[in-house]
Amino acid sequence: MTINRSIQFAKPWITNEEREAVLEVLKGDILTHGPQNAAFEKEFGEFTGGDNTHCAAMSSCMAALHISYWQMGIGAGDEVIVAAQTHVATGHAAEVVGAKCLFADCDPLTGNIDPDKLESLITPKTKAIGLVHFLGIPCEMDAIMDIANTHDLKVIEDCALAVGSTFKGKHVGLFGDTGCFSFYPVKHLTTGDGGMFITRHKELAEKVIKARAFGVDRNYGDRQIPGMYDVPTLGINYRMSDINASIGRVQLKRIDEILKRRKENFKYLKKTLSEIPDLAILDSQHKEAENSHYCLSVVLDGVLSKRRNDVINSLKEKGIGTSVYYPQPVPRMTYYKNKYGYDSSAYPNAERISDQSIALPVGPHLNTDDMGYMAGIFAETLKEMRI
Repeated sequence: MTINRSIQFAKPWITNEEREAVLEVLKGDILTHGPQNAAFEKEFGEFTGGDNTHCAAMSSCMAALHISYWQMGIGAGDEVIVAAQTHVATGHAAEVVGAKCLFADCDPLTGNIDPDKLESLITPKTKAIGLVHFLGIPCEMDAIMDIANTHDLKVIEDCALAVGSTFKGKHVGLFGDTGCFSFYPVKHLTTGDGGMFITRHKELAEKVIKARAFGVDRNYGDRQIPGMYDVPTLGINYRMSDINASIGRVQLKRIDEILKRRKENFKYLKKTLSEIPDLAILDSQHKEAENSHYCLSVVLDGVLSKRRNDVINSLKEKGIGTSVYYPQPVPRMTYYKNKYGYDSSAYPNAERISDQSIALPVGPHLNTDDMGYMAGIFAETLKEMRI
């Protein structure tokens, strides 16, 4: 096959409308604590859940995860069950408040935390479940919430790759106590960088909104005398600027188109690759779960299982960008392995996905013609690896 184009794994989709929105903010006098931030929170709440969704724009998804544990009072002496197959931030958020991570293996077909692995990990010290909707594939939330409710556990949903993911018609992030989203440059929508905290609990949202801004009791616009305020609670600086929020608002206007393009690309690529032997494609397994299609992750099995890195390097030479989600199960990362030890037999599914998977691009910067071209290169590369 002739190599005639380059396909990036991910690329932010920025238009003149985002640029103009930023310039409008820069023309004004308020770059933070301003109207763009409040409007973005309102609009994101409407997108995810309507009147019962309370939002707080944050500096990152990690900030939203951390503040979730902190403001729900989880800390030293507590245990949190965390997905073994996820970005390390999912575990770090529990660690930085002093809690102990207990890792649960994932489902081999989705990469999501396996509900059947949860009960055996629960102890009297367990206070929460920290799950991730892996690559935008919704977790089995009915089963997870049944377990959480039975054992009175908080649920923190890492939705970093899940803008647009739903389970039984409800947006992810609204099943548990908090949902935490990422607006990193190559996510479903971007604010340059940033995140969003969402919850169904009004009082928790009010606590988080104060805590993300030093614990100050009065916002800039609420101060009758400039510079005068009190600090009744401990706080931190996790705010999002109005510059970032203005970008997010424009991106949110296009979110339906963004999700549509991703879905079309994913479905086309999945169908094209589905007949290749020794290849598994991670995707939703529940008929009422809607994947947000961050990427298409293929797991190499059989004779290809040891050739993952060779395949990636070959694809790179042919102009195909890829990634790996994620490079290791979190408990195998050096920090966690040194702190807790590591039992390989406890995480066979997470190890298989980490060590044998390749993430292929389906972002809105690409189209189905790109998918067909990439699928041809990919199939040709696997054929070479079998020789």
